[in-house]
This record gives sequence, structure tokens and C-alpha cells, in this order.
Amino acid sequence: MFQATGAASPAPAHEAKSSSGGSTVQRSKSFSLKAQVKEMCTACQKTVYPMERLVADKFVFHNSCFCCKHCHTKLSLGSYAALHGEFYCKPHFQQLFKSKGNYDEGFGRRQHKELWVHKEVESGPKSA
Repeated sequence: MFQATGAASPAPAHEAKSSSGGSTVQRSKSFSLKAQVKEMCTACQKTVYPMERLVADKFVFHNSCFCCKHCHTKLSLGSYAALHGEFYCKPHFQQLFKSKGNYDEGFGRRQHKELWVHKEVESGPKSA
């Protein structure tokens, strides 16, 4: 920065010379320059910066990546429904799942009623 013409060597940017005694004084650093943990978008696997960060069901997205799986419409926190980690707009969620009354059908998952049937078979018929 600015030096007096009689200074022997320039002082580093983070040190300042005291006017009395010539000792160096360390300035406090108000922020850390350490690398922060970078969050990755669930949809595109790219870095998400704080201004474009959106969190839904503990998943981090860019605002533009938070879309319906079926029609790719941009979603907001008030206009989505989630099932098994997939995000849908409310109209398609109702169209795809609620009309059938079975949220597991179409995902290759076992239906809950199959679990009940297996328990009845394992325990056998109850006799009095």
C-alpha cells in the first residue's frame, strides 16, 4: 500500500506497523478462507450456491432443477408432492397414483397387502 520513503521493506497486507516501538500487530480476520463443503444438486450433480439453493424433503436442488418427474414442469415448495424420493406436480401425482389408491403400484415395489398375506401363511390358520 502506501509507504514512507524511508521504509526498509514493505509490510504484508495483513500486518500493520505500529507508530510506537515498530512492533507488528496482527489484524483479526473476520471470515475463514477454508474451503466450505459444497452441496451438490440431486438432479444435475453440480454445485449449488446459496442464492440458488432449494431444499425439499432433505434433498438439495437448484431452483431450475426442481421439476416434475413426469412432465418436467418447474416446481415450487408449495406445488409438489413426493413419493419414494421422486417429485411430481400435484396434478400428475393425483393422476398417476391417487386414482389407483395404491402408491406402490408402478414402482416395482411389493404391495402392502402382500406383506399381510405372507404373515398369515407363516403363522398358519388359527384354530380354537
